[in-house]
Amino acid sequence: MPDSHNLLRALPAIDRLLQHPALSALTERCPPVLLKEAAQAAVAELRRRILTDPTTIDPATLSEEQVAQVAARHALARLAPNLRQVINATGTLLHTNLGRAPLATLALEAIVEVSRRYSNLELDLSDGRRGQRHAHVEELLCRLTGAEAAAVVNNNAGAVYLALAALAQGREGIVSRGELVEIGGAFRIPEVMAASGVCLVEVGATNKTHPRDYENAINEHTGLLLKVHTSNYRILGFSAEVTGAELVQLGRRHGIIVMEDLGSGMLFDLSEYGLPREPTVAEAVAAGIDILTFSGDKLLGGPQAGILLGRRDLIEKIRKHPMARALRMDKLTLAALEATLRLYLDRTRALREVPVLAMLAADPEELRLRTENFAVRAQQSLNNRATLKVVSTPATVGGGALPLTELAGFALALTTDAVSVDQLAARLRRQSLPVVGRIADNQLLLNLRTVAPEEEDSLLQSLTKALADTDE
Repeated sequence: MPDSHNLLRALPAIDRLLQHPALSALTERCPPVLLKEAAQAAVAELRRRILTDPTTIDPATLSEEQVAQVAARHALARLAPNLRQVINATGTLLHTNLGRAPLATLALEAIVEVSRRYSNLELDLSDGRRGQRHAHVEELLCRLTGAEAAAVVNNNAGAVYLALAALAQGREGIVSRGELVEIGGAFRIPEVMAASGVCLVEVGATNKTHPRDYENAINEHTGLLLKVHTSNYRILGFSAEVTGAELVQLGRRHGIIVMEDLGSGMLFDLSEYGLPREPTVAEAVAAGIDILTFSGDKLLGGPQAGILLGRRDLIEKIRKHPMARALRMDKLTLAALEATLRLYLDRTRALREVPVLAMLAADPEELRLRTENFAVRAQQSLNNRATLKVVSTPATVGGGALPLTELAGFALALTTDAVSVDQLAARLRRQSLPVVGRIADNQLLLNLRTVAPEEEDSLLQSLTKALADTDE
């Protein structure tokens, strides 16, 4: 039986490990402090195991060579960024945990171009005076939607908060009980209203609200009428809601601002691709809503952003609010948003080049052929390490958008006798290019609707390595 005292004495010294070629070869890539920490961590783990149960230790693993190799792996792991690319094979297009909408190539190029040198972020090049960062996207947003004016902030929660604070602080805001939504991260309309200094007045019932409910609640303290799009749920059956157009009529009659949070915000009608018919942003603007807010990184397919549209006098008031600076958008996001919006000037090009739109519009038959071809390649590469089959399964939009919508399609279903399906999913997540799939019916499903064609080779490499690891 190994003696713990002798095993501890066999542990190599840290300074000797740092001189070993396995670690010294990393000095140009890895800061000295990280190399030292990696060596210390490798030795500390062995020391812990020796003190816990020395019978688990093979004395050969205590050699300078073996420990240096372990430390080198630790060091390289610490060099890897925490935030990195993954392959989304879940079939959820706007997966919040995976960063929602991937950006168009044009948007990525715009980020690089603006970030590598100085830019005219807040400079009017025509007269040399200080400009406004909103100006880079305002004209585009107005052209695409018909709005009088526009502003942008860092996300839609910020847009809702800022509009409420600027337009109705210290006053009452009337909202239907059926629209007091909560979205991810415990963002709740009642709490946002309270934080913005607007007193919530609930009207109607959970399932039914009528124009008279708003009418009866209006008084001299009313600051605005708020409509919230229920992006992440639907009330079905015996239900009724007040439309934006009806609220506009009511607001005009009483001289009260009408605001609507559209949530995702659709610039195009996509019902021809199997999505439910929902009002576009332009239609909401045409209905006369005074202030509209929506996200940039959902159905728009751009970067995280909160977009505000509406009456010029109200947008100006919002821009001048003290919190506008705290919520403002940075130059990289602004560049990506502008580039994404420019793609929308040509519907055909947008459907082709904005990734989310391309995924939404993907033909199920083409997805079936892609999946079958990938299955053949995978079967050859995996060398019978797994059972593969193509199954019919829907994709979902995700991101709190269109919750009841399912997009017909197919997925590659995998099982293996070597490990459980949960273990296989974990192995895929641990690859140098992680892959995230979906588990259903004790199978791992890889849905190619959310995998770009140029990612297929990388997906196959990660899959092959994950299943090869099951042999160890």
